[in-house]
Amino acid sequence: MSPRPDKRVGLDDLAAAIPSRSLLAIPADYGGPAIAASLALLRRGVRDLRLVTAPTSGLQADLLIGAGAVAEIETAGVALGEHGMAHRFRAAISAGTLKIKDATCPALHAGFQAAAKGVPFLPLRGILGSDLLRHRPDWTVIQNPLTEDSDPIVLVPAIHPDVALFHAALADRFGNVWVGVRRELLTLAQAARRTLVTVEAIYDGDLLADPLRAAGTIPHLYIEQVALVPGGTKPLAYDGHTPADDAALERYAEASRSQDGFAALLAEWLA
Repeated sequence: MSPRPDKRVGLDDLAAAIPSRSLLAIPADYGGPAIAASLALLRRGVRDLRLVTAPTSGLQADLLIGAGAVAEIETAGVALGEHGMAHRFRAAISAGTLKIKDATCPALHAGFQAAAKGVPFLPLRGILGSDLLRHRPDWTVIQNPLTEDSDPIVLVPAIHPDVALFHAALADRFGNVWVGVRRELLTLAQAARRTLVTVEAIYDGDLLADPLRAAGTIPHLYIEQVALVPGGTKPLAYDGHTPADDAALERYAEASRSQDGFAALLAEWLA
């Protein structure tokens, strides 16, 4: 049997694997947003990304949108949490320069789960009666075929990202990635055509052979590349590894109120 390839790469090489116009899936702020990789993408000049959030986003989406790198977003919400509105997202929507596909958290999770399961859609009830259905012609309401009673149900189509990008705690050199309880990241990796991950540390061994970590590990066959980037979510917190830099986040929230303020701060972060 030939040896398994080493999937470790540098941050710039990982960012180079995401072409312009990709359908790029990113996690919520609590799920490990790859901020360092996003800045590397912007240094490279990526354009016309189509973002899909799993299921919301904050700083990561606002950065990419403010830099002009995003043409479209499908999301259940973009905000900076306790630091307020995502001003560049809001400005782009108001100006009509960003196309938005409004969604809900359950609908996005259902779309990723459908792709991971290899089926064209999953049924969902919770958005029946919502005005979202008027704006999402791709969400189809049908009669439940398993009953003769009136029982409408919504079919949410599978979401197949070109690339999933997120940050995690550990990976080994084979590309196995430990995400612990963040099982939605496993679904994201299974749904995406390619998955790229930045990590806090490289595990010396095989994570799938570790009985304490195997159950929380995404197998290497779903992962294309991993890059060692300690603190890869900064200035956002990352689950016991990196505390939030509240001063930096507050500064971003204030600077991003205007495009000029955002541009000046972004230039500083990209330097």
